[in-house]
Amino acid sequence: MDLCSRSWRWVVPEAEGKQAPPPRLSRVNGWSRPLHSFQVVAWATLFIVAVANFGIFIPFLPRSWKYIAYGVTGGLFSFHFLVHLIAVSIDPAEANVRLKKNYLEPMPTFDRSKHAHVIQKQYCHLCEVTVSSKAKHCSACNKCVSGFDHHCKWLNNCVGSRNYWYFFFSVASASAVLLCLIVTLLYIFIQFFIDPAELRTHPYYKKVSNKNTWLLFLPLFPVKTKTPVVLGIGVFVLLLDVISLLLLGHLLLFHLYLSMCPEAEDCSTGPC
Repeated sequence: MDLCSRSWRWVVPEAEGKQAPPPRLSRVNGWSRPLHSFQVVAWATLFIVAVANFGIFIPFLPRSWKYIAYGVTGGLFSFHFLVHLIAVSIDPAEANVRLKKNYLEPMPTFDRSKHAHVIQKQYCHLCEVTVSSKAKHCSACNKCVSGFDHHCKWLNNCVGSRNYWYFFFSVASASAVLLCLIVTLLYIFIQFFIDPAELRTHPYYKKVSNKNTWLLFLPLFPVKTKTPVVLGIGVFVLLLDVISLLLLGHLLLFHLYLSMCPEAEDCSTGPC
C-alpha cells in the first residue's frame, strides 16, 4: 500500500453502518474522561517494566555493568516518562479552538442535510471557528486538531503539530528502554545456565547459603524467593517486552518512513 498516495481527508473517516452517538463534550487532552483501556494498559506496562528493570534484574548484573545499566536505562526511562506526560497533557487543538471554544458547552449535532463536510472552506461547522488548512476534526475528541496526524488510543489524545514530536520521542525512548531490558534479561538467562554465581555478587548473598534462594529488590528491600519464581518473572517480563517492542518498533518505523516520504504531509493517519 502506497502510504504517500492517500488523499487528505477533512474529517476522521467514519465506520460503515450504525454509528455510536458522538460525545456531547469536547475532550481537552489525554486526561479527559473517558479514559481509554489502552491508556491503562500503557501505564501498567510502564510500571511493570520499571519495577522489573530497576528492582529485580539490574541488581543481578556485575558491579561495573550495574552502574552503566542504571545510568543508561534510568536516563532513557526518565526522558520517556517526561515526553509521554507532555504528549498526553498537551491540548493539540487548533489555536482558534483553544481561544474561543468553551469545552464545558455541549457540542452541536452535525447536520449533513445542511453541510457536506464538517470543515468547509477552512471553517468548522461543529467548532464554529476558522481553522488552518491542515486541521481535521477528530470524532473521538470532538474538536479540530492542528496538523492532525492521528488519534492515539495509547495516549488517549490526538497527535497533531503541537505534540507530534513529544509523541515521536515517547515511542522512540520506550523502544530503547525495552531493548535495554531485553538485552539485560538475555544476559541473565544465559549467565544463569552457564554460571549462576556471577549473578549473586551482591554482599547480601554472603548471608544466603541456599543456592536456590534469590534476593529481589536489592539493595533497599531485599526479598527472598526461589529459583522458579525468578525464572517465571523473567520469562513473563521478557515476553511482555518483546511484544511491546514489536508494536512500538512497527509504529516507530512507520513514522520514520513518513518523515522520509516526500509527500508525508499528504499521508492519512497512521497506526496507533
